[in-house]
Order: sequence, then structure tokens, then C-alpha cells
Amino acid sequence: MAITLWNLFEATLLCLNAVCVLNEERFLVKFGWGLKNTGTMEGFGENPYVSPTKQQILHLIRSIRTVMKFPLIFLNILVIIFKLIVG
Repeated sequence: MAITLWNLFEATLLCLNAVCVLNEERFLVKFGWGLKNTGTMEGFGENPYVSPTKQQILHLIRSIRTVMKFPLIFLNILVIIFKLIVG
């Protein structure tokens, strides 16, 4: 199977879907990647060190979840219709 632009588009769409489906309270907190572990909800006297890379990745996940929600719904519908028509 050759790598085509369509395959790259589908792979990107699937990865974006996976990021949007991640639930922060149920999944990411188990691995220390939740909102409480990033230092964004610091109380008095709490100053946990969190790596800047981890903060950037979590910010990217939240941004994708916020910005790409409705475009992903539209793109998924288009891909499903295209797959039904073309096969």
C-alpha cells in the first residue's frame, strides 16, 4: 500500500479525533497529565515544577479540543460520505 495524500489526511483526521476524545478527568489524570498536575490550578503554598514541554503539550490538547470540535464533525461527515460513495 502506497502512502498517498488521502492516507495522510485520514491519519491526521484520526489523530485529531483521538485528541478530541481524550477525557482529562478520567484518562489524563491517571498519568499525571491532568489540570491539577500542571500547576495551572495552584493554591497557596503550592508550586509544583512542571516541565514546559508538558505544559505546551497539554495546552495543545486543550486548544485542539476547543478549536477543532466543529470542523472535525464536518470533516468526519465528509469522509464518511466519500467512503460510502467511492468505497
